[in-house]
Amino acid sequence: MDNLFSLKEKVALVTGASYGIGFAIATAFHRAGATIVFNDISQEPVDRGIAAYREQGIEARGYVCDVTDEEQVGQLVARIEREVGVIDVLVNNAGIIKRIPMHEMSAAEFRQVIDVDLNAPFIVAKAVIPGMIRKGHGKIINVCSMMSELGRETVSAYAAAKGGLKMLTRNIASEYGEYNIQCNGIGPGYIATPQTAPLRERQPDGSRHPFDSFIISKTPAARWGTPEDLQGPAVFLASDASNFVNGHVLYVDGGILAYIGKQPK
Repeated sequence: MDNLFSLKEKVALVTGASYGIGFAIATAFHRAGATIVFNDISQEPVDRGIAAYREQGIEARGYVCDVTDEEQVGQLVARIEREVGVIDVLVNNAGIIKRIPMHEMSAAEFRQVIDVDLNAPFIVAKAVIPGMIRKGHGKIINVCSMMSELGRETVSAYAAAKGGLKMLTRNIASEYGEYNIQCNGIGPGYIATPQTAPLRERQPDGSRHPFDSFIISKTPAARWGTPEDLQGPAVFLASDASNFVNGHVLYVDGGILAYIGKQPK
């Protein structure tokens, strides 16, 4: 079983992994034996990420790269292959969200979310696939979302991007499965990260934020997830344990997608 879930001698690129979900996944990969490579859009978050990894005893390699820029991504992948090795595992984690009512959202704002959350995974996957084909294996994990399945007010661009990412995941699996490349998604539920912190702030009277209460009531686990909740599923999807799992989205949501909710009293 240790060998089945081992990532020993694997090179793993986790995009946007300076903190949060990406950092947690990369940390788990390191514990499973992988060499960790990550990127961020500027030097400051890269430096902060490297320092955070070192605090965990991990010598991760960080690079500055805008994952929406095809030329930069090509240069990044070539540099990683030259300095570290051919990428065995890619996690398309980098993403943004803009919580704006659709009728108030500009087309430019919509495009920015699509660019980061959907176009960038296409660009990075496209860049690593040739190396995976040459090596004879590869794992691509796209960080999807419950919004790959559901809609909600103020997240039209995010839901559109994550729904598209689910289908991109399935198409990569369909197109490159014959090369022993598995592409799957991991779909976090509501995870307690800096990105979601405003939704969990206590009110002046000490009560829960209304959205916080809503999520707790809709989740059978009765809590927000943590980045650590994603570590085991991510290692599974990156390891030989998932060699015949392809085109699947594994939702790590505390059961929220399976739950209709409590009957009103």
